[in-house]
Amino acid sequence: MKYFKLLFSLLFLLVLATSFKLNVVESDVVLVDTLSEFKKYLGKDNVKVKLAAGNYQIDDAQKIRFLEFTGNNTHFDLSGVRFMVDTRLFSRKDLALSDDGNSMYCAIEVSGKNVMLEGLYIETYGGQPGRQSKNKIFNVVGEDVTLKNIEVRTAGSSPWGYGSLYGIGGNSGVRKMNGIRVGYPAKNTKLIGCKVHMRAMGHAIFIQGAENTLIENCHVDGLLRTTDAVLSETSGYAFDKNFYAGKGGYVEGTMVTEDGKIIAGEIISLSEDGIRMYPEYNGHKTKNTTVKNCSVTKMRRGICTGLSTSGDKIIDCVVRECVATGFNVGNADTLINCSADAKYAEAFCIPYTDAKSAYVEMNILDSRGGIANNLLAKINGADHQVIIKTSNPDFIPDNMDIKLSVWEGYGNFNKNAKMHASDIKLDNQTEAKVLLYPGTKSPDIKSKGEVKDKTSMK
Repeated sequence: MKYFKLLFSLLFLLVLATSFKLNVVESDVVLVDTLSEFKKYLGKDNVKVKLAAGNYQIDDAQKIRFLEFTGNNTHFDLSGVRFMVDTRLFSRKDLALSDDGNSMYCAIEVSGKNVMLEGLYIETYGGQPGRQSKNKIFNVVGEDVTLKNIEVRTAGSSPWGYGSLYGIGGNSGVRKMNGIRVGYPAKNTKLIGCKVHMRAMGHAIFIQGAENTLIENCHVDGLLRTTDAVLSETSGYAFDKNFYAGKGGYVEGTMVTEDGKIIAGEIISLSEDGIRMYPEYNGHKTKNTTVKNCSVTKMRRGICTGLSTSGDKIIDCVVRECVATGFNVGNADTLINCSADAKYAEAFCIPYTDAKSAYVEMNILDSRGGIANNLLAKINGADHQVIIKTSNPDFIPDNMDIKLSVWEGYGNFNKNAKMHASDIKLDNQTEAKVLLYPGTKSPDIKSKGEVKDKTSMK
């Protein structure tokens, strides 16, 4: 009995201590229920802040970065919170520039170190385009920043409804509304469980000069439109231009005439890329990005690591219904257990002739019922190892081919450029034909489908 009482007393003390500890932790969290109170903590260090669930309108700002999270070692719990951002802020000329001198507008910038933001739903409203093409919802430039379970819905770009047909750069007159940017000097950024719904022209998630970025369990979706729908318009931007777009026969995934006339039978994405690497930012290279268990649907390019400067890793990712390419693969990239369809563009491409030593495992999803594409995959460069398979042979239409040493598809805009594919090890476990064009050297090919040697063509 004595031992029982002693044990009971110890258990009681343990429960009491645990309860006290939990109360201390909870008391560390600052609870606020207004946006003005919340803003007071954005620049403080070592705080944990929870904003009460509800809708909050952001229709005024002092600087071109409307909310700036500059504090270090902070945690902001925004579960159940919806920020509604007035697009008119992106055209306000009276807002102060930020300390870095960069003129880009954004709704939220995170520049502090060791910052966690989680649970927020943020959207733009009003539909008014901003002053520039660099407008974005998030700009992450801090170190050890995590965005967790953040959901973004973009709107407010011009011209809307034509994708890349009328330009992509800032000098083209296009006014974008991008989703999440991770840029120099950002290091060790984590995007976990985030969703970006693109209802504007722009990139969903993109990396510029950042190092060691992890994008995991994230989802991106956009909207598609046929050129037939564009050509049927009786007023609007394209109608006023007599349906002429960019010249040269190709505009970011869509064929046009050489003089730029939009043609029927094509399809466009109304936004740009799903998850996109840029090679650098102001001389600082983009390095070591990992994209894991992510999905992209109905964008221009799905997952584009080919423009980064170091080999990136893409693991267990799925891309559907993209119009330029599913996966854009570059130098030393590694794709493990990835999947894509080829309804509107090749499932993947290694387009660059200077790319070396990529490794690709690609499962082909149902590619029936698409338009404007008969390219399953294309491979240029050297020393790549590629495995192509499918769970159902019927998923791949008979007219779709795998091609080596070709300009067509994404990534090469000079039809007279000299293509090559050297020392490619290809294991084609599908019935799609493999076509070897001039420039293909020392191929090592194992294929269930027919292999046709066209290297003697002129």
